[in-house]
Amino acid sequence: MLYGYAATLTGDGKTEDDFAFLRDEREFENYLINELPRGDFAYTITRQLLVDLYNKYYLQALTQSADPTLVAIAQKAVKETTYHCRRSVSWTLRLGDGTAHSKQRMQLAIDDIWGYSHELFESDALEQRLIDTGIAVDCAALKQFWLADVEAVFEEAGLNIPQQDWAVRGGRKGYHSEHLGHLLTQMQFVYRSFPGASW
Repeated sequence: MLYGYAATLTGDGKTEDDFAFLRDEREFENYLINELPRGDFAYTITRQLLVDLYNKYYLQALTQSADPTLVAIAQKAVKETTYHCRRSVSWTLRLGDGTAHSKQRMQLAIDDIWGYSHELFESDALEQRLIDTGIAVDCAALKQFWLADVEAVFEEAGLNIPQQDWAVRGGRKGYHSEHLGHLLTQMQFVYRSFPGASW
């Protein structure tokens, strides 16, 4: 929905497919936490929990945007995010409060991923201008609510928030991990193999 709206704003005949399938890696400006690989289930659940709880507050705040299209998108998406949060919390509790092995795997995942969460609450100059006009969400204001939720879930699951201060940044400026290129190769392959195809 957001790519579709972005396409209408360009006014040059682009579609959401142009944004999703025809941009190269450096043209993507996303949070690095979203491009971390899947594989280990503890890592997948940890990442999903942090992102889902962030999305919950982000989308709720976006329903107050001065842009009616963004409000409509947020109102629809917040319902889906509620389900995602429920699932992520449930699995975090199950694994953290499960066996000694599952708890250890979850804590290792938290320790490895935590530094990627800081980027969620930082804005660039363009975003700040949109915040000032009431269009965008001030992500920094969401951190206290997000952190309270994360702390509550971790405490119930017997898990700990890392004490390390390290943080990874750059995704919003087009600097990515080695993982994004592989993701885009898979995601864009069919569309680029059959230019102009629609489905």
